[in-house]
Amino acid sequence: MIRDDRWMLALVCVCYLTIVYITSRGLIAAPRYRLLEARIRDCRARASVLAGPAAGDSERSASLAALSSRLDDLELGRAVVWRLAQSSWVVAIPLSKLAAAWRVLHSAERRLLRLETPAERASSLQFTRLVLLDSQRAGDTDLAAQLAAHPPDSPQAEALLLAVNELLHQREDSAAELEYEQQRIALWLAMTGLGALLLVGLVLGHTTTMLFGALGGFLSPVIGVLRSQRHSSWGVLVLAPVGGALAATGGLLLVRMLADPRLSVLGTVFLDSSWNSPDQPVAMATALLFGFSGTLFSRLALTATGQIAAPPDPPPHQ
Repeated sequence: MIRDDRWMLALVCVCYLTIVYITSRGLIAAPRYRLLEARIRDCRARASVLAGPAAGDSERSASLAALSSRLDDLELGRAVVWRLAQSSWVVAIPLSKLAAAWRVLHSAERRLLRLETPAERASSLQFTRLVLLDSQRAGDTDLAAQLAAHPPDSPQAEALLLAVNELLHQREDSAAELEYEQQRIALWLAMTGLGALLLVGLVLGHTTTMLFGALGGFLSPVIGVLRSQRHSSWGVLVLAPVGGALAATGGLLLVRMLADPRLSVLGTVFLDSSWNSPDQPVAMATALLFGFSGTLFSRLALTATGQIAAPPDPPPHQ
């Protein structure tokens, strides 16, 4: 029976690792890549429109040709994504390459601003002003006022428009790269945690504890979303079941230590229904609570630390 439980734990870990991979590639990166493809097509359409007035201008034509070549590299996606043959479902999109592709696209969009006609530049100026006015950052309102102070066809307006768009693109790229970095950290922690779960489960045999802890870790963000109607981050969703399983295992061990008669912090009911008897209802419920609440584990760990670090009672005076 114990061997069957360990095989079941290994199967659960493998299945969840597959879910983590699908989440990373299909649910996190794939929508961003679809948005990237849409922006590339929009950028190509703008380049095609600008190619008409540039028919007699060799410099503009050369700039548009170089820009189209760069967009071709992005649209092919050879450096961003690989796909199964004859399949339209994206199976691998590294987040680091996706962030680099967005930087290239933003650079191409700024190059298009240099080639716009006066009427299009006036529209771009007005759109950029609206974006700045809608921003909550300090100083963006002043930038919007500076854009409105210059005529759309003036060199000052063009230079300021390019500088402001570069600033906005830099903010967007930095925020996306920070988000991707956090997602990569969460995915790495999830994969490492699965390895730790498998190792602890094979050595100690606390399969029931881990499964109930993972269940509590899964229920925590679900209930949070239902109560607050807010979306949790991908990192929390991916890490919650793994962290819940690990917290449940460590939590039961802490409960057993604090219920020891030599410490007597917890009642005797936890002495026989914790680490030594993980299949007892009290132990399973405790594991579920530890998986659901990370603060419960941290508070209990602080209590255990205080008990260990407390100085021994002085001997009674004779």
